[in-house]
Amino acid sequence: MGAYSPAPVLDSAMIERIMAEIVRPTVAAMAKEGAPFAGCLYAGLMITSDGPKVVEFNCRFGDPESQVVLPRLDADLLPLLDAVARGGALPDAVPWRSDASVCVVMASGGYPGAYETGRSIAGVEDAETVPGAAVFHAGTARRDGVLVTAGGRVLAVQALGPDVRSAVDTAYAAAGRIRFEGAHYRRDIARRALAR
Repeated sequence: MGAYSPAPVLDSAMIERIMAEIVRPTVAAMAKEGAPFAGCLYAGLMITSDGPKVVEFNCRFGDPESQVVLPRLDADLLPLLDAVARGGALPDAVPWRSDASVCVVMASGGYPGAYETGRSIAGVEDAETVPGAAVFHAGTARRDGVLVTAGGRVLAVQALGPDVRSAVDTAYAAAGRIRFEGAHYRRDIARRALAR
């Protein structure tokens, strides 16, 4: 229902541990089985007191994770994707913005259970006027020229800021400008990062 980046729990030692214990062995195992991987491998992880644990793998960009991470990428994504698709060389590292990023998912009433669609949505354009904010559509549609809900996860409101607190404040300020019947969203995104 939301995400933030960077995650303070992911210091350089934890990143190297994740690469050594999870990512590199996974990619090596796929190659050993005759299915070498080239693409976007999303590793959904939980960082526990025993270290990183895999929740899931996806072979695609996920949301809201990509919606919070990609705005921090300080390079053009297309050449990186093109290099992977063609088997070309990748840079040793890619540049990242120092800004923090927060994404808040706005959901339909009843989600993740049963929910109704077709609720008119107002305020998206207003939310996008908040400096540093962007709104991503997920479960929306246009009916008779009106923007309406068309899924459980309706919108993702993302914001950049010089630090996590600033990004959180901006994301929630923008989300507060959007209205539709039954709209709800978590109010504690990045609380662990803010508590550090």
